Formats: sequence, structure tokens, C-alpha cells
Amino acid sequence: MSLGRVDDGTRAAADVVEEGGTGDRAVGDTDRTGPALIRSRTVLRGSLLLLTATPAAMPLTHSTAVWGVLRLLAGVTSALVFVVAAGSLLHHLREHPPHLSGWAFGGVGAGIALSGLLVLALRSVADWRAPWWASAALAALLACGAWNLRPEGAPTAARRGGSPGPRTHRWFGALFVSYTLEGVGYIVAGTFLVAAVGQGSPGWVGSGAWVLVGLAAVPSSALWARLGHRFSRPGLLLSALLIQSAGIALPALTDATAAALVSAILFGATFLGVSTLALATGAHLRFPRSVALLTAGYSVGQILGPLLVTPLLHHGYHQALLLAALVVLAAAGAAAVLRIEFPHHMVVVRHTDPLHQRESTEDARPA
Repeated sequence: MSLGRVDDGTRAAADVVEEGGTGDRAVGDTDRTGPALIRSRTVLRGSLLLLTATPAAMPLTHSTAVWGVLRLLAGVTSALVFVVAAGSLLHHLREHPPHLSGWAFGGVGAGIALSGLLVLALRSVADWRAPWWASAALAALLACGAWNLRPEGAPTAARRGGSPGPRTHRWFGALFVSYTLEGVGYIVAGTFLVAAVGQGSPGWVGSGAWVLVGLAAVPSSALWARLGHRFSRPGLLLSALLIQSAGIALPALTDATAAALVSAILFGATFLGVSTLALATGAHLRFPRSVALLTAGYSVGQILGPLLVTPLLHHGYHQALLLAALVVLAAAGAAAVLRIEFPHHMVVVRHTDPLHQRESTEDARPA
């Protein structure tokens, strides 16, 4: 499975994990213009049914075209489930400690790990169809648990007014470039990392690496969220991107099994964290439509990534991974620019009533 199935729009909601109250308002501004379908229980339940049916249908045909349609449908429905679930999660946990939402987003990692474990368990005792049917059965079981999930309620109209926010175009531009480049590197690594590892390692290592990616991702959002309240987010974003770049490059530089497993851990520990940090930083900057713009840039990066590396795949996966690592390294460079004179403490004056209200948004001190 490709990590590209993790929907970008849902990642936008992850900024609440990091930003707290400021993130709530930023996401709320975006959500008010969002489609009503992401608050629909009918959409949630229909998507759960389709998401269960699509893997069950995969073994029933050998048509590449039908497989493509089924995987496209699975991608769309999983995106909808993720968006509805994230909106519900962040709405109902708004008054709870932020790390709870972070652990909940770790469900992405748990799903990755479970898919890898299914392949490991069935590859030696059954043919290629068994993992698909097992995935469908697991999806059905999890769908039962999510069947009565309450989507986020319709938002109330927000009072607007007052002076415009501070000018943060300079920092937001660097953040936008960094997060767009991360979209390129992330999708290439998420698509080809396991194949590259499996190409030069024993048979179990490819699926085992996928399990490690998931296990490392489970605590990552909560961990990066906690760190974001103690250290500078731009600094943490730079660190996460450097770690991820090294992890992506490792399988391209050596075929050692240990290096492949370390690569999986580094990638899994950072891909959710980068989104959490980047979107929280955008919310902190109070740039108009920051979450939507960052998500759009990240999505464009995911479209461009496979196109950029396709000519390199004729020579295996190593060159594609090296290019992805360089792109993520460039994203780290943009994050380094973001750190320069970053406004860690901002005060915004809002004229929402006759008494002017001063509102502060504060990032952790530089570290």
C-alpha cells in the first residue's frame, strides 16, 4: 500500500494537536468553508462500506484497469473516512490535552503496521489473494468500531472584525516551499521505500520495514506535539526533515538489512511529525488560509513526485530514493530560512466588541 492514501486534507486538522487554541481557530476558519459532506454520518458509513468492499474485490479480477479503479475508489473513500474521523476527533477532544489527539492520529501508523503484519503472516502460507481478503476482513472489523462515530457538528458563524493580522508573508513563503518539497519527497519514499528495501534484502525485510514504519508513526504525532510546546517549531521542523532525508537515503546507499530497518524507523517517526509541525507553524503565523494553502502545496508535491522519478525507475529504486532524499534536504533548507528572525511571540488585536481584546499566540522559545 502507498502512503499516498493518507489524505492531505485530514493532515490539515493535525495542526490542532500542536497549536492548541490558535490551531483551533485556524482550522475553524478553514472548516467553515468546507463541504458539508465531511460532517455527514451517511458519507462516513458509505465510505466505510466501500473501503471494506474494495480490497475484497481485488482478487476477483486480473484486469489492471479494474484494479486501478478499485484502488482509486479506495483512496477516495479512505480520504473521506480520515477527514470525517479527524474532524470529529478534534472537535470532541478540543477541551482535552493536545497529546490525546496526537495519539489518535497515530492510528495511521497502526493501520500501516497491521497491513505489514498481514502480509508477513500470510505470504508463506497462502497466495497473493489472501492478504487482500484478510485486509477486507480487518477493515470490516474496524468499520464496526467506527460505525457510530459522531461527525463534527455544523460550525456556528464566527464574529469577524478588527485590525488585520501581522504581516508574516516572509516566513509563510519559506514554510510553503518547505512543505511542498516535503510532499514530493514523502510520496516517493512512501511509494518506493518498501520495494527498494525488498529488492536488496531477504524476503521478510520489505514487509518488516513497512511494519516498522507504522510502529514508529504511532507515537510520532504525540511526541512531536509535546516537543513543540518546549522547543521552537521551526527548529523541530528542520530537525525532522534532516532525519527524514537521512532515512530515505539509507536504502539507496547500502543494501544492509540493518540500514533498511533504521530507514523505516526514521521515516515512520517523521512523516506525521513534519505535517503536525508545519501546519501548526502556519496556524501560529496567522497567515490567511494557511492550512488550506499548505495542504494544497503538499498535494501538488505528491502529484509531482512520481512524475519526477519515473524516468529513474528503469535503473531500480535507488536513484529515485536519492532524489527524494535531496528534495527533503531542500525542504530542510527552506525550514532553516524559516527560522531566521521567526516571530515566536505574536500579539494580535481583535475588535470583536467595544473593548479591544488583545490576543497572544506564542511559540516556544528558540532552541
